[in-house]
Amino acid sequence: MHYTLHQLQVFLIITQTQSITKAAEELHLSQPAVSIQLRNFQEQFAIPLTEVVGRRLFVTDFGKEIAVAAERILNEVHAINHKTLAYKGQLAGKLKISVVSTGKYIIPYFLNDFLKVNQGVELKLDVTNKMKVVESLEQNDVDFSLVSVLPVHLQIEKIDLMSNKLYLIGNSEETFNDSFYETSLLDSLPLIYREYGSGTRHVMEAYVQENKLPIHKKMELTSNEAVKQAVLAGLGYSIMPLIGIKNELTHGDLQIIPVKGFPIQSTWHIIWLKGKNFSPVAKAFLNFITQEKARIIDEKFGWCNQY
Repeated sequence: MHYTLHQLQVFLIITQTQSITKAAEELHLSQPAVSIQLRNFQEQFAIPLTEVVGRRLFVTDFGKEIAVAAERILNEVHAINHKTLAYKGQLAGKLKISVVSTGKYIIPYFLNDFLKVNQGVELKLDVTNKMKVVESLEQNDVDFSLVSVLPVHLQIEKIDLMSNKLYLIGNSEETFNDSFYETSLLDSLPLIYREYGSGTRHVMEAYVQENKLPIHKKMELTSNEAVKQAVLAGLGYSIMPLIGIKNELTHGDLQIIPVKGFPIQSTWHIIWLKGKNFSPVAKAFLNFITQEKARIIDEKFGWCNQY
């Protein structure tokens, strides 16, 4: 047999996602490239590893056993690499972070310098909805999570990272001339919501309930990007985090509609399970965030202050 570590990695991701398309996305490869790697790997075994039924990919029992072995081999290879770097005096290991979808606009800036200095650190970053982020934290699958709404059922510790401002926004087709509108304006605008469980939706609904506002709910979408595109297309209005609409505001494609009581304020938090036993990598990252967050906010997010 002449399978490669790359083939083992590709096959393992395929078994985890049960999809060539999803595996390609996670590996940042094209679908044909993933299919070729799977075929080349399969050719080295007389027993099928996968099968396709009704256009769905399934992993055979034999394939599942090979996936377990592949994961064990890859973990050993990572351990060898980490031990080599540690022996040379470099920080090495995995840093695992789960991030709510809107957090993708900020977390890279808090990782960039840390990863540049510590090139032996391997990052696993999962960007998903709030419910899955909290679930990954609860199951201790990650070192840290980035959220704007704290989970109330978990014992956690946290660092308040930076403020999160949410504004009522629309596209540039309609003109709003008043310097500030009453909150009753929301009753006349068709609003686009995030899906249930989203942190943005939680903050939005809390504001609506606190102010006893009648709301005309237009539609519900499953990502901030989908909401933004719907607003750009003129399908409605929404309450969105400022952090995710910088380019659209700069180019005049979106506008902030001035309403009394806005922006709605929340806070981005880095959280972890109380009493968690940190790895050297996780401990180093926490120290880095504590020491450098003010500088990063000033350098990368100073533009927020003009709104």
